[in-house]
Amino acid sequence: MGFHEVRFPASLSFGSVGGPERRTDVVTLANGFEERNTPWAHSRRRYDAGVGMRSLDDVEQLIAFFEARRGQLYGFRWKDWSDFKSCPASGEVGYRDQTIAVADGERASFALQKTYVSGEGRYDRPICKPVAGTVRMGIEGDEMFEGVHYEVDVATGVVTFDKIPDEGREITAGFEFDVPVRFDTDRIQTSVASFQAGDVPNVPVVEVRV
Repeated sequence: MGFHEVRFPASLSFGSVGGPERRTDVVTLANGFEERNTPWAHSRRRYDAGVGMRSLDDVEQLIAFFEARRGQLYGFRWKDWSDFKSCPASGEVGYRDQTIAVADGERASFALQKTYVSGEGRYDRPICKPVAGTVRMGIEGDEMFEGVHYEVDVATGVVTFDKIPDEGREITAGFEFDVPVRFDTDRIQTSVASFQAGDVPNVPVVEVRV
């Protein structure tokens, strides 16, 4: 799959509308009870990039980005302003934010993830597009340092330590991240008159698996 490691202008994604969606198959039985199942292990996010357009200069920037991606052909990074950090929105990223694994004494590489918890429910979301320079790692409560103790592949979200952590050690991480997306249309329609009247273009964006 074609993917460009470039972020959609964050100033344009700010104010956009969107969020996660799930696919659930619901079957109502003859007795009125339901059976529910999902073929998706992970949610998929959708956004409208047109909502963030505030001027004709913004539209020109959008069109340039759209053309460079060849419409739906190439994926790109998207900053979801409502969910882009390993910690709460008001907090600062720290190396203890997320527990991503417990070392088995055999592997040195670990994939980043963010855990969502509510009541007894839990969802582990893979993070494959961390933002360069924001990843912080820890082992059993001790902070490690990038370039000294580990390296980060920002295209996959995999962190590799220079030494295999001892078995049973808790691996923690903190980071900012982008969502891998593509345009969900091969057409953008705008007009100067309608935009000046407050009518912004509809530019759907959808998350992709990478």
